[in-house]
Amino acid sequence: MARLNVLISGAGIAGNSLAFWLSKTGHKVTVVERFSSLRDTGLQLDLRGHGIEVMKRMGLQEAFQAQVAPEKGIQIVDKKGRRRAYFPSTVPGQELQSFTSEFEIMRGTMCRILHDAAVRFGAKFVFGTSIESLEDEGSLVIVNFADGRTETFDLVVGADGVNSRTRKMMLGAGADDGLRPLNGLVSGYFIMPQPIQEGEEYIASMFMAPGNKGLMIRRSDPKFLQVYIGARSNEFEAIPRGDVKAEKAVMTEIMRGAGWITDDVLKAMNTENDFYLERMSLVKLDRWFRGRVALVGDAAWCPTANTGMGTTSSVVGAYILAGEIARQCGENIAEETGNANTSDSIAKALAAYDTKFRPFMDQVQKGVAEGEGFSISNSFFSTTFGISLIHLAMACMAFFKVNVGGMMMKEHVKNWDLPEYEELQRDA
Repeated sequence: MARLNVLISGAGIAGNSLAFWLSKTGHKVTVVERFSSLRDTGLQLDLRGHGIEVMKRMGLQEAFQAQVAPEKGIQIVDKKGRRRAYFPSTVPGQELQSFTSEFEIMRGTMCRILHDAAVRFGAKFVFGTSIESLEDEGSLVIVNFADGRTETFDLVVGADGVNSRTRKMMLGAGADDGLRPLNGLVSGYFIMPQPIQEGEEYIASMFMAPGNKGLMIRRSDPKFLQVYIGARSNEFEAIPRGDVKAEKAVMTEIMRGAGWITDDVLKAMNTENDFYLERMSLVKLDRWFRGRVALVGDAAWCPTANTGMGTTSSVVGAYILAGEIARQCGENIAEETGNANTSDSIAKALAAYDTKFRPFMDQVQKGVAEGEGFSISNSFFSTTFGISLIHLAMACMAFFKVNVGGMMMKEHVKNWDLPEYEELQRDA
């Protein structure tokens, strides 16, 4: 196989997954990350459906299983903390994953597993810098870095998240960058110190309050709680992204007095911590590539946390992109950067990647902008009466052991099969 010189921007789930496959198949891979070190922090996430199969094909099942979170299920509670419904974690062999999947894992742990696996195959990670600008010359891409360096690459891939700077550079100044905010829907995340109590189980708890707001807590560590605090409000639009103090102030005003343990959570939130606010947005593009620049993960198709498929989509998309590169950029391609045949093969690989994975993402994203799926954004179901109906429905479904998580998450993608790439299973 021809050795391509590939630059990946972003050392998150998508970027590290792609780095794993490309380095495994013999390409020269550089991953650039603007943070000074690997961001092995963050809250709990999961793999579902085809994402589990890709993880197994990576040979990382044992590493994942050794680090899975101990969560046993999720309960729905009311404003007084009373359990209204309980859904246990996924049973091995279950067709669709529950709210709590078989592969719940901390984001930082998953990033570290993927990073270490990519490094073992020769991927190079450069921290503390980023792409300042890029110029696609047709036969190669010239990249200027924030630290002053300039280098050339056969292919540049943006895996730098929902607010991707690579996406903006690829599309050009003034172009619609595909970002579609979800009508003021936001979600805040942070770690809250709170030792586990005697008799307490590792069970996630979800609380919904009138006025389009809610709270979820879960734990994977006996010393800390993970907090997810969400609301729908246009007040955040006036706050610059990353102004944590202002974001916390608005969230506090919205959530104060909502019930259950909300006020305790707000007190903890307004201390020094790792709080991060996500302005919920879809990313919708007609193509995930232009010339020799491509996108993967949230940078290309962010489905939002409402689908439960962000991590899985990143892992599966990276697998397909790497598989098409392996399939199209074969032995007949000369190794010299800028070879015309290389350009043709990269173009075919990127087009095939887009064609094969787009039906998957179309189904995952379907209805999200309209408020389908599991969300606090439906106005009726965010009234006191509406929430009482949700509690009743959830209790009935829990009694009859209905897999509500499987119904609400977008795991089941119809008429789409995960491709097999023999090229990815061969040693470089």
